[in-house]
Amino acid sequence: MAAQPPQSPQEDSEVTNPVKRIRWATHRAKGHKADSKRQSLKERLHRRIGSGEKKRDSLGKEAGPTDFESSEADSDEQDAGRRVYFNTPLPNSERDEEGHPLSHFARNKIRTAKYTPISFIPKNLWFQFHNIANVYFLFIIILGVFSIFGASNPALNAVPLIVILTVTAVKDAVEDWRRTVLDNELNNAPVHRLVDFNNVNTAEDTISWWRRFKKATTRGILWTWRSWKNKKTSKGKEGATDREARPSVETRRASVISYYGHGQDDVQMTPVPSPLPGQSPPPLTDAVNAGGHTHMQEGDRARAGPNGARAQKFWGSVIDPFKTAPDKARFKKDAWKSVQVGDFVRLYNDEEIPADIVVLSTSSEDGACYVETKGLDGETNLKVRNALHCTRDVKHARHCERAVFQIESEGPQSNLYSYSAVIRWKQHDAKDPNAAPYDMAEPISINNLLLRGSQLRNTEWVLGVVMFTGDETKIMINSGITPSKRAKISKDLNWNVIYNFIILFGMCLVSGIVLGVFWAKPDTSHRLFEFGSYGNNNAATDGVIAFWAAVILFQNLVPISLYITLEIIRTLQAVFIYNDVLMYYEKIDYPCTPKSWNISDDVGQIEYIFSDKTGTLTQNVMEFKKCTVNGVPYGEAYTEAQAGMQRRQGINVEEESARAQEQIERDRTRMLEQLRKMHDNPYLRDEDLTFVAPDYVADLSGDSGQEQKLANERFMVALSVCHTVITERTPGDPPKIEFRAQSPDEAALVATARDVGFTLVGREDDRLVVNMMGEERKYQVLNTLEFNSTRKRMSAIIRMPDGKIVLFCKGADSMIYSRLVPGAQRELRATTGEHLEMFAREGLRTLCIAEREIPEEEYQEWNKDYDIAANAVVGREDKLEEVSDRIENHLWLLGGTAIEDRLQDGVPDAISLLGQAGIKLWVLTGDKVETAINIGFSCNLLNNDMDLLVLKVENEDVATAEALLDEKLAIFGMTGSQEELDAAQNDHEPPPPTHAVIIDGDTLKLVLDDTIKRKFLLLCKQCRSVLCCRVSPSQKAAVVNMVKTGLDCLTLSIGDGANDVAMIQEAHVGVGIAGVEGRAAVMSSDYAIGQFRFLTRLVLVHGRWSYRRLAETIANFFYKNIVWTFSLFWYQIYTNFDSQYIFDYSYIVFFNLAFTSLPVILMGVLDQDVDDKVSLAVPQLYRRGIERKEWTQPKFWMYMVDGIYQSAMAFYLVYLLFSPATFNTENGLGLDELKRMGIFVATIAVFVANLYVLFNTYRWDWIMVLVVVISTLFIWFWTGVYTSFTSSVQFYKGGAEVYGTLAFWAILLVAVVICLLPRFTAKSIQKIYFPLDVDIIREQVKQGKFDYLKQTTAYIPPPPEKVKSKTSSEATKLNAAENYEGEDDRRPIYPPSVAPTATTHNPRSQNGSNSTDYTFRRSMEAPPTRISLDRPRPSFDRARMSMDRVRPSFEQSNDFTSAAMLSRMESSHSRNSLPPQSPAEGGHTMSRLRNAVRRFTVTREEAPTDLTHGENPPSPPRRKPT
Repeated sequence: MAAQPPQSPQEDSEVTNPVKRIRWATHRAKGHKADSKRQSLKERLHRRIGSGEKKRDSLGKEAGPTDFESSEADSDEQDAGRRVYFNTPLPNSERDEEGHPLSHFARNKIRTAKYTPISFIPKNLWFQFHNIANVYFLFIIILGVFSIFGASNPALNAVPLIVILTVTAVKDAVEDWRRTVLDNELNNAPVHRLVDFNNVNTAEDTISWWRRFKKATTRGILWTWRSWKNKKTSKGKEGATDREARPSVETRRASVISYYGHGQDDVQMTPVPSPLPGQSPPPLTDAVNAGGHTHMQEGDRARAGPNGARAQKFWGSVIDPFKTAPDKARFKKDAWKSVQVGDFVRLYNDEEIPADIVVLSTSSEDGACYVETKGLDGETNLKVRNALHCTRDVKHARHCERAVFQIESEGPQSNLYSYSAVIRWKQHDAKDPNAAPYDMAEPISINNLLLRGSQLRNTEWVLGVVMFTGDETKIMINSGITPSKRAKISKDLNWNVIYNFIILFGMCLVSGIVLGVFWAKPDTSHRLFEFGSYGNNNAATDGVIAFWAAVILFQNLVPISLYITLEIIRTLQAVFIYNDVLMYYEKIDYPCTPKSWNISDDVGQIEYIFSDKTGTLTQNVMEFKKCTVNGVPYGEAYTEAQAGMQRRQGINVEEESARAQEQIERDRTRMLEQLRKMHDNPYLRDEDLTFVAPDYVADLSGDSGQEQKLANERFMVALSVCHTVITERTPGDPPKIEFRAQSPDEAALVATARDVGFTLVGREDDRLVVNMMGEERKYQVLNTLEFNSTRKRMSAIIRMPDGKIVLFCKGADSMIYSRLVPGAQRELRATTGEHLEMFAREGLRTLCIAEREIPEEEYQEWNKDYDIAANAVVGREDKLEEVSDRIENHLWLLGGTAIEDRLQDGVPDAISLLGQAGIKLWVLTGDKVETAINIGFSCNLLNNDMDLLVLKVENEDVATAEALLDEKLAIFGMTGSQEELDAAQNDHEPPPPTHAVIIDGDTLKLVLDDTIKRKFLLLCKQCRSVLCCRVSPSQKAAVVNMVKTGLDCLTLSIGDGANDVAMIQEAHVGVGIAGVEGRAAVMSSDYAIGQFRFLTRLVLVHGRWSYRRLAETIANFFYKNIVWTFSLFWYQIYTNFDSQYIFDYSYIVFFNLAFTSLPVILMGVLDQDVDDKVSLAVPQLYRRGIERKEWTQPKFWMYMVDGIYQSAMAFYLVYLLFSPATFNTENGLGLDELKRMGIFVATIAVFVANLYVLFNTYRWDWIMVLVVVISTLFIWFWTGVYTSFTSSVQFYKGGAEVYGTLAFWAILLVAVVICLLPRFTAKSIQKIYFPLDVDIIREQVKQGKFDYLKQTTAYIPPPPEKVKSKTSSEATKLNAAENYEGEDDRRPIYPPSVAPTATTHNPRSQNGSNSTDYTFRRSMEAPPTRISLDRPRPSFDRARMSMDRVRPSFEQSNDFTSAAMLSRMESSHSRNSLPPQSPAEGGHTMSRLRNAVRRFTVTREEAPTDLTHGENPPSPPRRKPT
């Protein structure tokens, strides 16, 4: 609050004060230490001013300096803040000794790309030469320049390196260009910024010469590009293209400008309702006219009082009425990159926020605006932000010039839910120019800050000042830098290259020593026939020269061509992934898009997947499915959780789902007919109806008696008034009413009330207008106590049409049950608790609804305390919590609701499949714990067999967190030692599905401390699933890093919002979902997909294929180079290692280029051990990737040894043939010549190498065999053609002479057999006696066990053992109620009489009423007495039968719905609060049924003692709901 003159007169309590609507739901709940830290920082900022206690007193005459509490903090934080000045010169304290400003702020231009036009070539080369092979071959090329080392063609030697560098650079450029285009689109997005205004904070900033140079280079490149483009396209088309660069923003902006009549870029007058009569523009959302009354959109006067003369608290104003201003400033459209700290900006509806901005004023009179933060935390629900009270008069450009103030802010930090600052100004008396101004201040919190990455919604305009820009904004701090990712195989490959270096060094060392020793001998023939050596017959010199000559001779041992081969393979793999139609999302026309082409093999080794929840696993679409009112359950639904349960039971889910949906459609039709018959609701859209309950409509019309009718009406009244939604109208006849809410749950509740006839049509001032079955009623909102993660409830205090004051409360069942009237509604509580438990078992999100009538005197007294708490500067949340806690007790239970957060299609199956593959899935979400757990059960992440280990530390103490971890680790017999972690790194088996960890963000911050992080990691390693809730983006990245480094495993992160960017970049593989949450995640990802279910195909099919293919390709590549190089080496033995080539040099060039390259490339691109459907049907095949068994060092050395053996056979079989020298050609010329011997050896080596590749290829299709044949025959073709010309010199006619002899063909046949026989033998023994999983599956494929996959069209095909699973009809036959009479289509699918009770047992729980969630099981021992017994409840009964396990962990955590747990709470909170109010004293407004006409909720044996003894509490008098 602000300092002010003496307090104004008492406010009229019946009129809603704008501050009464406390928007604390946007906070992250924080503990006492966090609050103290915030106040400490604020106090330190005040001390830095240097004006002593007087300045701190100016924070307010009400608050005073005692409002600030001091706490310890380090000196580093004291200097982390910033001061931003507006219309006041920078003081000397903000300048250095030379008069230059001390503070320099980041630019608002951001870059996620790695390269710029200037840095691309040097930076890319720098990255490429991190590859040791590239460095090696550069060295070889340099060596080859010197003829002394015997390189025959140095220029030709450089070609392979140049090609690979160029291809890689082009690939990197294409990848980075996409990021650059998106960056430019964002940086040049339009925003209206105040120009011709002196921003003293950045006015003296200078542009460095480097930035000038970069700008000039960029302009030059763009000019060149556009000039080239203009030659191909017309000017008109180019203009159209430019206009379409950011269509959504431009279109929105143009529409707003044209609407208000401002067609120019300069916007002097703000499009707000003018104070002059007749100049007010109409609101953007039309008013709703119902019953002759106009209901304006909630936003302008919705929360203002009707009495215009009402006394208002004085907040002050930053506008200096006596300041002279040039009146030149105006708002002009500019680019985001031009925004600077200290700028005034104006934002319009649906625009994105360009920087972190403090709100000065909005189009709403109460200073409220609404933002959508899905780009930050992934949530699509709207959040309310408020303008500062002292700046709400700053609405025009001329006001900005006269506003004199400064903001003292904390420094940039990553916490999205916290912000501390204070605004200071001199308050002038507008009526007395001579009066001395006095200091005033007002605190600024996160509720006054708009964060970059969010979007303005349902607000015409907002005016604010920029506090943080570019890399200093919260979203960019959380995003981190764009990493350079390299595949794990590529990293391991460096070690294998080093091993080859060692082998090469040994070969060269032998060459140098032998040659040096040989040339030093005086008694050999070289003294007679040689003219001397390069080293002048000096042994040492000759040895050194021979060493380097051998390096050039054996250079192929380190295969540079391997790297370009891998680039080609990975590029083609990316093309195939992009063109996979089964990963194409038609709804948004988006295929799976690889953005990083060099890590496809990493996708085949993923052990941990980290997923966001909202928008990634779910559609973020809430649908009201069921409710329980006064002990009666309503609603028909078939949820994903039910389907998952039944699938585990072996029931045919597709058939069961079809039957359930058919039943639901029939019920929907009946319900709509009944609704229309009872009341022709003009706002009901048939397609929008999600609550299918014909029996509810029947009870609403009185079929079950007046009492149930009144209960149902009262329930819907509560839903239609207890909320904070905004009404929106779509024109039509009748108009379509939609709701915008801070939580999608709220919108679903209000929409359901609309569908059944209780329509919120709008607001009149502070009154909600509800059309109740055609009759208009008005409810005055006195106070709204909003939801947050600590309160777990929200309340609305309503003045009813009859003048009574009623508090309606909705929230988590545990919170509501603990606040019920002690001793009352015992039977109703038990029944409702059981119903809520059943709803939760179906994966639905449950809420309880309760109410309390408040006497006028009690409310007025409470409201005074509430106003004081709402206006507090320090500890506002804690004070509001304490005040709210006093009024939210002694409630009467109305019922409960069940909402389904629809999962994306195929998510449960996808998660189950990934789990079978051995992949562990962790969910990292910003949502609350309860929400994440419900989704966990819905999507098969959690199941009923799991104990949920909830980690929650209240006191923010690391020691407490460590004790909690020790306690949980003891369950598994572990201590958290380093030895256990070392063992865990080698254990890739998925843990048993017995435990799951649930942890919130505050506790996560503690357990990520370096001292206890290892224990937390080991605990999570023992659990099948981990859910981290209420976590920030940086915490997500920290969790990924902890697993990635701690367990030495490969990780994948998947998300859809900007809040997921940090973890996407941190993981080895980042996957972005292109959906409604924007494209921030896609921009930073390695792969982009349209839906979560496509991840299964990307990982289990393409990832596994890529990893296996590349592992085999690399091994075969090393092998064939060993065969070739060692063939040269064996020949050197007989030439004294003088680096003589046995092959013609063209063979050297073509061996890796043409003779053997294509078969290996084709293996890496097209080879399949099993096809895609089998890969998905048997996901366990993926585990070899997790265990990294496809590419291992033993495998590398086995191939190397095999290559050495085959090279020896290829050479020595020919050597043994030539050594007798007994054969000649027809013309008498002998074949015992160097190059002709080389034809023998080279042909054998090529033939063997290609056949070897074919041996190791699983899929022998026509293209693979054809390529192997062509590649092998090419050596015959080349030899025959090349040796036919005299230009081949010594090689002339060599092909015809060699291939014309029988000896060649004989030795070829023998050599091939001898070379490949060991490999053939080893493979045969392995596949027959030691088969791998894939070998067995391949045999089963041949046997026809997977032929059924040819007929299935399911995205995820069923495994073989499920093909003949038990069908639903068979299960129904066993459980059908034999005595049922009635229509067959209304027969309950699962009659309650045969519910499996005794057969379900959880080994980790105790049987009995106090430890099982089925404490109050219905029994047919007592005859049903409910009036409407003939009404079937298929969905409720089906849920009973399908839930075959209990959830003891729900009770243990105290966080979940459990009938037994709720019954034991016994109004614990209300007992410790105010004394209970007697119903007879007017404390309630409706009857509380004792369920006298319904079937018994419990049997006599199961009932608790407090239900079997004593009387039920008296029922309050009945009355009609109002």
